[in-house]
Amino acid sequence: MASNFILLGLGVLLAGCSLALASDSSPLQDFCVANPNGPVLVNGIACKDPKLAQATDFSFTGLHMPGNTSNPVGSKVTPVNVAQIPGLNTLGISLARIDFAPWGVNPPHTHPRATEILTVIQGTLEVGFVTSNPDNRLITKLLKKGDVFVFPVNLVHYQRNAGSVNAVAIVGLSSQNPGVITLANSVFGSKPAIANDLLAKSFQTDTKTIDWIQSKF
Repeated sequence: MASNFILLGLGVLLAGCSLALASDSSPLQDFCVANPNGPVLVNGIACKDPKLAQATDFSFTGLHMPGNTSNPVGSKVTPVNVAQIPGLNTLGISLARIDFAPWGVNPPHTHPRATEILTVIQGTLEVGFVTSNPDNRLITKLLKKGDVFVFPVNLVHYQRNAGSVNAVAIVGLSSQNPGVITLANSVFGSKPAIANDLLAKSFQTDTKTIDWIQSKF
């Protein structure tokens, strides 16, 4: 019986370790202001001397400014992560503002290192994410001002302005450097390009269609 309890305890410990390793590491000091020009390469960004930290290392100005949505997809993401606020380094959190022109989209994408939580500030958004293979189930909802929606880490998701006026959302992300992989850009805009016959077979179409899509990226 005692051995069973020991095995159960080890199982819980290993599960906890797995969860801990699946997200950003916890800080081991008050803060670790990013030093992108530091000589040391680490998984993340090295710290600068804490004694040199300033208030500007922990602040960002301009999130009230609308993003320029004059682009083919009709949206603009303004990130506020460790690249904009060095003091976010090791803290496991960031945010972004997303502006949408009427019927603009934030195309299907993933965040490889973060779960996302979105709040609609203005307008109406259609949002959704797709579960992993083999189900590939679409979970979608129409959101209005004040509504909140969560996109689980690494799942393909999107947002679309479902109205004829501008829309704005604020998102929080569970990483100081969540990363983003926009599916269309990655598949059709890679450098060098993925072979068109491979993509034609994958998408069950012809190479001429693939060539046309790749020309857009």
